[in-house]
Amino acid sequence: MLRLQPNGRQLLQQQQQTFPTVVSTIRKASSGGTLEYDSPKAYKLHMLEQGPSTHVSCNREEGLDFYKKMQVVRRMEASANNMYKSKLIRGFCHLYSGQEAVCVGMKAAMDKNDSLITAYRAHGWTFMMGVPVTGVLAELTGRKTGCAEGRGGSMHMYAPNFYGGNGIVGAQVPLGAGVAFAHKYRGESNVCVALYGDGAANQGQVFEAFNMAKLWSLPCIFVCENNGYGMGTSTQRASANPNFYTRCEYIPGIWVDGMDVLAVREATRFARDWCTSGKGPMIMEMATYRYFGHSMSDPGTSYRTREEIQDVRKSRDPITSFREKVVQANLATEEEFKNIDNEVKKIIEDAENHAQNDPELHVDELYSHVYSNPPPGFKIRGCDNFTYKEISK
Repeated sequence: MLRLQPNGRQLLQQQQQTFPTVVSTIRKASSGGTLEYDSPKAYKLHMLEQGPSTHVSCNREEGLDFYKKMQVVRRMEASANNMYKSKLIRGFCHLYSGQEAVCVGMKAAMDKNDSLITAYRAHGWTFMMGVPVTGVLAELTGRKTGCAEGRGGSMHMYAPNFYGGNGIVGAQVPLGAGVAFAHKYRGESNVCVALYGDGAANQGQVFEAFNMAKLWSLPCIFVCENNGYGMGTSTQRASANPNFYTRCEYIPGIWVDGMDVLAVREATRFARDWCTSGKGPMIMEMATYRYFGHSMSDPGTSYRTREEIQDVRKSRDPITSFREKVVQANLATEEEFKNIDNEVKKIIEDAENHAQNDPELHVDELYSHVYSNPPPGFKIRGCDNFTYKEISK
């Protein structure tokens, strides 16, 4: 009998091979000092003689900041999950829970003028690129105070230097190469980070973007957020070569433990320095995990076991593991983390209130942002008051 999907125990073994045990020695620090440790297995290299430093560190201020941001993303997504189940959010909704170390760690290594484009699992990145929680949750519920004024929803959020949120699988990658081309054309010392998932990694347009970026030596960091599954298909089933950082024979690559926020930051620093020094593009594979299903219509348990999910939560959760390291290094106390948790809870509650009570778009907004300066009386087919009407609550 042909087995199409590995069982839970096999998947756990595959995950353990993908994420080798990180041997780290945490150096104790006095109050106000630094957290330091060595992670010799945090990276794997492709076409590189030397990679990021395996010695990572952060000071107290950075440590508390990283923790708070990861908690905001985690709780913001929990709020989105609850509002979706209450039918306050409609349509597509893809949650980022479990992958917080990627967006927080990468953003910490980026310049304020660097650009970024991602796929439809965009809420965490939207927040990290400068949109407050209110702007994210209000966008999800279609309110005018949303970051796209309620027009974009879950998959189409934007901010300065943040080009979305894109709904077509893999289509954002060549767009990212184009943004990187703009940086080079204008003589700017900036990069564009183009993110895609393991499910999009087999799209032809991804390889077309690789080719163009190398030909033109573009400052583009291609980042595969490998959470183990493309919808309900494991990477082992979908990809002949699941080592996504080795996918290109002419662009160097780095595999990164995407559950370690400091390793992510260090690797991104390395990749950014590479691209801005005129060496061309680089590929990064962030090995991470998502706790929820692919989208809200997917319970996430038909193709993986609950045992697998709980094992990741217990052994590799990016937030709790980082918190433990900070406490162990004497940079902060459990009481300080509890205070941060309470602060984050208040931020989310306030944002939920706005998302549920701020004004919605009026039906006349169907005409706006479609054509530039339309003449008086101009009508758009299918967008008239006889076709659509506003329905009160």
